[in-house]
Amino acid sequence: MRKGFYTIMAAQFFSSLADNALLIAAIALLKDLHAPNWMTPLLKLFFVLSYVVLAAFVGAFADSRPKGRVMFITNTIKVVGCLMMLFGTHPLFAYGVVGFGAAAYSPAKYGILTELLPPDRLVAANGWIEGTTVGSIILGTVLGGALISPHIASHVIHYTPPSINTPAEAAMFVIMSIYVVAALFNLRIPDTGARYPKQERGPIKLVTDFADCFLVLWRDKLGQISLAVTTLFWGAGATLQFIVLKWAEVSLGMSLSEGALLQAVVAVGVAAGAMIAAARIPLKKSLSVLPVGIIMGIAVMLMAFYTRDFFPPHWNISVGRLHLPVYLLIAYVFLMFVGSLSGFFVVPMNALLQHRGHVLLSAGHSIAVQNFNENLSVLVMLCLYAVLVWLDVPVALVIVLFGTFVCLMMWLVMKRHQANQRAFDSVALIGEVKH
Repeated sequence: MRKGFYTIMAAQFFSSLADNALLIAAIALLKDLHAPNWMTPLLKLFFVLSYVVLAAFVGAFADSRPKGRVMFITNTIKVVGCLMMLFGTHPLFAYGVVGFGAAAYSPAKYGILTELLPPDRLVAANGWIEGTTVGSIILGTVLGGALISPHIASHVIHYTPPSINTPAEAAMFVIMSIYVVAALFNLRIPDTGARYPKQERGPIKLVTDFADCFLVLWRDKLGQISLAVTTLFWGAGATLQFIVLKWAEVSLGMSLSEGALLQAVVAVGVAAGAMIAAARIPLKKSLSVLPVGIIMGIAVMLMAFYTRDFFPPHWNISVGRLHLPVYLLIAYVFLMFVGSLSGFFVVPMNALLQHRGHVLLSAGHSIAVQNFNENLSVLVMLCLYAVLVWLDVPVALVIVLFGTFVCLMMWLVMKRHQANQRAFDSVALIGEVKH
């Protein structure tokens, strides 16, 4: 990998670490405020709203100046969101500000890869970035769960300002410090030398340009398939975060901090799947992983039928001083398997979409279109999940509906790809490079 790639990885790691710890801390803050259960998935909704609303503008912003500087500015906005939570702003609105920063951060984070690396390194680069991101999800989720636990929070509070009094507030303070570390790495990202034509500033023109970019990617035979898959994946993944927490509570009898560990286990699997895909799936064979999406949907449905009652509580596996219930060990292994499937099939799709976006558009604009679609999917699916929670639908039925939806959508994507191939050898376009 070229010089600067590992600095990008470090900046992404710490920023994502803070993002994921912040979600757990914000959920704890909602519980402190005795907010209704249906408000919890709305946290993520407020976070991703900026990705949709600002999609026409963040691509132009990312291409208007060196990507490292863009990442520094937008990371600073995340710090502001943390400060707002600490000073009493409602968690939904403050987390929305963090999402504002993240929406502007993303086109720069992924766009710089196409500026720095040749097309044949994009799958490997995405594997490393995905692995780093997932590592940060694992540690961030565990960190968030640990920081809100009373025992650890009581120690953290001793080293924070006097205004910090609760575990959630102590977690916010630590998380804000991690964002500062990410900002320091942002300042060390080298300028790739890539320059784009002067970006438009008029809102109407920006929206028109974005609409043109949107249509270009969806009309492209490869772009539409990879965009459909990543759109489905991120919407499903965001919803699965909350489903796992609820499933852990209802089916396994776990607390929020304990359930956060299950999210981390899923992330371990995603990292493993991403690394395998990076090593074994070249860009030209990226579409061969589509059937894995259906397998993942079926695997998720199996969660609905598993509870702690499958095994007696006294059945434990002992490793040294660690005693782990059998029912929990099986849940860990199963969720790791689900995560590995998702990581294996989304990394090649991300790389293919980035390549086609770079060929057809520009780095910042193509990632902005991708973010718009993916986060619109997140908004829709989280709204549907919030409605199901509000209607008090059993979590087992929610899981079955979720898995069925994923299977159906992936089947439709595969049928569309087959139709494209019958009309024209679209896979041959993968070798095309930008001139």
